[in-house]
Amino acid sequence: MHTFLNKLRIFSRQHLTRVSVSGGFMMIEILVAVSIIAVFVLAAMNVAQKSIVVARQSLHTSQAKFLLEEGAEAARIVRDNAWANISALVVGTNYYPTYTGGTWTLSATSNTVGVFTRKVVLANVNRDDTSKDIVASGGTLDDGIKLVTVTVSWLEGSTTVSKTLQFYLADIFS
Repeated sequence: MHTFLNKLRIFSRQHLTRVSVSGGFMMIEILVAVSIIAVFVLAAMNVAQKSIVVARQSLHTSQAKFLLEEGAEAARIVRDNAWANISALVVGTNYYPTYTGGTWTLSATSNTVGVFTRKVVLANVNRDDTSKDIVASGGTLDDGIKLVTVTVSWLEGSTTVSKTLQFYLADIFS
């Protein structure tokens, strides 16, 4: 009987050792599997977040381009209503396109369209006395033409993004 009990104890120790060792390996395998799954899930979430940011930036850029074109059209309509509407504006001052009374005007009061701020700035145009080409400096002031700069800006995260469109407006009705 004593021998039987010794054999039982030895068998129990060997069996428990095997169970605890294989149980430890199983626990490590589970931890490794959970870690790998967690890394993949976090990577997928990061990709999804970046995709949303890029999509929002793309949407804002597209909207800004439309607002630039609309700002340019607003300046042309102001010119078409009367050149005096353009020539009376102060050069270098920020003006904001506003649709009131069934037409576009350029107002000194800031306004926003959604997250966007749109402004129009006029500059004088000088021409070379000989060639009559537009020059950056010198020459003679041409009262019949203005350089128009339309700017649309918005906050993207903590950065202000701006898009600009420049063109010339001429007094074509005088």
